[in-house]
Amino acid sequence: MEVTWEFIKFIFYSGLIVVISKYALVPVLRKLAESLNLKPKTVGNIAGIATSVPELLTVSFSAVTGLISASAYNIISSNIINSIQYLFAIFMNKNQKHLRNRALKIDLVLVALTIVIPIIMIAIDMEFSISIVPAFILLFVFFYFINHNSHKVYLNKITEEERKIEEEEKWVRGKKKIMLKCTILLLIISVLLYAIGNLLSNTLENLCLQFQIPQLVIGILLGFITSIPELITFFEAQKHHKQQENGEDGVIEATSNLLTSNILNLFAIQSIGILIFHLFGG
Repeated sequence: MEVTWEFIKFIFYSGLIVVISKYALVPVLRKLAESLNLKPKTVGNIAGIATSVPELLTVSFSAVTGLISASAYNIISSNIINSIQYLFAIFMNKNQKHLRNRALKIDLVLVALTIVIPIIMIAIDMEFSISIVPAFILLFVFFYFINHNSHKVYLNKITEEERKIEEEEKWVRGKKKIMLKCTILLLIISVLLYAIGNLLSNTLENLCLQFQIPQLVIGILLGFITSIPELITFFEAQKHHKQQENGEDGVIEATSNLLTSNILNLFAIQSIGILIFHLFGG
């Protein structure tokens, strides 16, 4: 009976993180991005950061409780599920023709690597030591460099005149007010997510240590739950731009969302989890 109750709390707290991320965090960040007239790639990057917050919380609190394997399975399952959901959203919106663009092809190769790398690490039973963190940081920079330059070469459609107009529009009346409001909301959301994450941490500890639930099972469950925001943003990005009759921008935004989310999950969030584990959870 006790283990059933712990599972109920696990699903509830995880779901709560997803709901807050979807209906509070993601909309606030998107509103902030659109108010500044940012390009689809930039909006996708911001959405990728926002939708990685659930992984950041679950990995961090798993690491605090010493469940480093659960956090690793959480990351790999999230990246795989994100990629499947992305392809599903692209085909459902009939936007696969836009994937012929070279920049997007390069992005998808990088996405594939964010899945292959952790699979290899698990296959060779690599230890999650602090020595991995510098390599992850270098890979993060390398992936970002390739992504940035491929889009600069193959998707740079904005003329210098348009760029100047965009810069001027960023600071029209009311923009600073929107930014201040969004910043305050982000702080409140962050505190709320931290409090729920702390409760989730206690539940994870009980399930794995007290009731002997395998970390593999916990990690995969977390992967499914924390990937829900990405599925929503993949569809919303394409729907938003399809209404404006610009399907390619929707695909660019969704692809940037996917790549940013997967890179952050593997290189940044996993590194944070490793550091937390060795400092507080070991």
